[in-house]
Amino acid sequence: MEFVPRHQCFLYDGSPALNVPCLGKAIREMLSRNYRCVYLNSEPMADAMQAYLAGAGVNVEREMERSSLILSSERGHLVNGRFFDLNGMLAGLTAALEQALEDGFAGLFATGDMSWEFGPEADFSELMEYEWKLEEFFESHPQLSGICQYHANSLPAEVMQQGLTAHPAIFVNEELSLPNPHFDHPRLAKSSF
Repeated sequence: MEFVPRHQCFLYDGSPALNVPCLGKAIREMLSRNYRCVYLNSEPMADAMQAYLAGAGVNVEREMERSSLILSSERGHLVNGRFFDLNGMLAGLTAALEQALEDGFAGLFATGDMSWEFGPEADFSELMEYEWKLEEFFESHPQLSGICQYHANSLPAEVMQQGLTAHPAIFVNEELSLPNPHFDHPRLAKSSF
């Protein structure tokens, strides 16, 4: 059976800007498959992704007008703009997938930086529960695909380890994703492959 990664982790160090090309190529590929693509990150990173995609030949203005491309630094899932809301994040993702399908897209592709997503309080106490619920959501919604970005220079080592064990696939670059031998979901790890 061919391995088709849909919930991937991308563990990296160094400047996040260095990863814009490989993530941008993944976005371009998903746009070509008629997926709505959402990139969640800081404003400078969203701007960098927009510039990369435009330079790579994507008609960014047109794709944003038709809502096939969403580059966002909004943090509506945070409580009081500071605290990560697990249920709010999952509800937002559910609504985004439903809307993408209703709008005629084949599915939803989302990628976000975890240090940005968890907000300024950087309370990662719900990270594993969030990733496990997210994996269950991926399992039950084949139209969803995504990459969770884990930046070693801004996240504690234990968060990096949790990120590694919570994903069935590892994103290496736009052309290579691998089954994750460290994947350890309490209900799904045994049946994922």
